[in-house]
Amino acid sequence: MKTTGRKSSRRKPTAAVKSHSKREPKATRAVRAAKIYRTFAAEYPDAKTALDFNTPFELLVATILSAQCTDARVNMVTPGLFRKYPSPASFAGANPTELEQDIKSTGFYRQKTKSVINCSRSLVEKFGGEVPRTMDELLTLEGVGRKTANVILGNAFGIPGIAVDTHVGRLAQRLGFTNEDDPAKIEIDLMELFPKENWTQLCHLFMAHGRKVCASRLPKCEVCCVSASCPSAFKFSAKGKPDLKKGR
Repeated sequence: MKTTGRKSSRRKPTAAVKSHSKREPKATRAVRAAKIYRTFAAEYPDAKTALDFNTPFELLVATILSAQCTDARVNMVTPGLFRKYPSPASFAGANPTELEQDIKSTGFYRQKTKSVINCSRSLVEKFGGEVPRTMDELLTLEGVGRKTANVILGNAFGIPGIAVDTHVGRLAQRLGFTNEDDPAKIEIDLMELFPKENWTQLCHLFMAHGRKVCASRLPKCEVCCVSASCPSAFKFSAKGKPDLKKGR
C-alpha cells in the first residue's frame, strides 16, 4: 500500500473544493456520497485489498512492509518471507541483519526490520502470539498507526474501519467529502458520511478508482464514472495542478 514519501504528494483541497463542501448542506452531501458509493461499487465489483495474506499476522507484516512501497512488490517478497518466518515467534527471534536483506527490496528496510521484530515481540509477550482485535491494542504495536490498524481490523477480522492512505485522502478531498489534510480528521469525516458497514469497502473502492482514474498528478476526469457528482472534475491543468479558472 504505497504511501507518501518524505515529501507528501497529497494535494491539499483546492479553494474550489473547500468552498463547495462548506456550502453544500450535510444532507445533500450524504445523498451525493451514497450515489458515488453505489457507482463505485458497480464499477469495481471485485475491489479488495491488494495485499496477499492467509492470516491476520501475515496481513500485519505485509501492511508494515507496504509503507513507501507498492503492494505488488510486497506480494513478491512475502511468500518466501513467511516460509522462512512462519510465526510471530520466528520474526521476534530473527537476526536483524538477515531480515534486512530479506525485505530490502521493499525500501526503508532498516526501519521496517525494527518495526516487524519489535511488533512480533510484543505479540508474543503481550498477546500470546495473536494479533489483537481492537484499535487501542493494535496501536501499542511498533509500526502500527491508525491506517494499518484499520487495514487489519477490516480485512482480517471484518471489523469496519477506514484506512486513510494517499488514495483515500486524495479522493475524499477532491469529492468534497472533507476539508482536512490530517488523515485522522479525514477518517472522522468519512465515518460520519458513510454507513459503518461500508467503511472497509469504501477504502477498497477509493483505492481502485485512485489507481485507475483519479491519479495524483493528472486525474482522468474525461473517463471518470462520478465526474458529474465531483466538484473537482475538469478543474486540473494539463500539468495536473488545480486550475480554479477551469469549469466543466
